[in-house]
Amino acid sequence: MPRSMRHDISISTVRRLSAYYRALRELRGEGIAVASSQLLAERSGVTPAQLRKDLSCFGHFGTRGRGYDLDSLTHELRSILGLDRRWRVGLIGAGNVGSALFSYAPFREQGFDVVAIYDVDPAKIGQVWDGVRIAAIDELRPGAGRVEPLDIAVLAVPAAAAQEVSDLVVAAGVRAILNFAPRKISVPDTVALRTVDMAIELEALSFALRFLAGR
Repeated sequence: MPRSMRHDISISTVRRLSAYYRALRELRGEGIAVASSQLLAERSGVTPAQLRKDLSCFGHFGTRGRGYDLDSLTHELRSILGLDRRWRVGLIGAGNVGSALFSYAPFREQGFDVVAIYDVDPAKIGQVWDGVRIAAIDELRPGAGRVEPLDIAVLAVPAAAAQEVSDLVVAAGVRAILNFAPRKISVPDTVALRTVDMAIELEALSFALRFLAGR
């Protein structure tokens, strides 16, 4: 059984937990009920030692000589990753990136429900996407009348607006932000922030391609 949650776990460890969770779901989909650390590590792209070390941060899992019961470990990782409940997500920005994120079905499958969309474009405000009305971003401001709080804000806004929008969602009481704007933003220590910069990832790939071309 897992121990109580710790706050000193690195983001790299959390990312590997997500990889283990996906590998578990794949294996279960193949009809496998019990797997060794070797098999689970191979599917996750890590070593068995790394897998065991990561899992040991949260408790004792698996049986020596038998391996891991996949149903049990999947349940535990869902709880550790916070996927055993549903999260209310606000999408800030209804442009091309925002539209693609809203349409991404795995978000809902994993418990992330986009319940609100905000934009500044009068042509978009009032539109309804799959039952969710696009509201003016000013409706996020404290005292604007929003009753139900958001757990997570996803920023799909231009870089120039990212910090101002981030300040706005923090003031609205949002405690977690996923930022797709291509710039660094600052938030209080009480707010969790993750930034996905696709340009940086592509630049890293272009660097790797140049290296490979010289081999």
